[in-house]
Amino acid sequence: MKLSLRLISAVLLMFMIFIASGMGPVTVEARTCESKSHKFRGPCVSRHNCANVCHNEGFHGGKCRGFRRRCYCTRHC
Repeated sequence: MKLSLRLISAVLLMFMIFIASGMGPVTVEARTCESKSHKFRGPCVSRHNCANVCHNEGFHGGKCRGFRRRCYCTRHC
């Protein structure tokens, strides 16, 4: 009886540690909205160049996307 009580308490303790390890602070990621750049011309081959053009348009950044390699500006929604 003593052994089974120790075993049950050890399993319960391990279960509580397992559950508590997954319960960290909850972080919420902001959504990212995208809009095709109006001033970028030609195929987008450099993400840095696309981001610079998007900054001039008032966005936070930009990235190259798609088969046709278009520049899409990004901002937090």
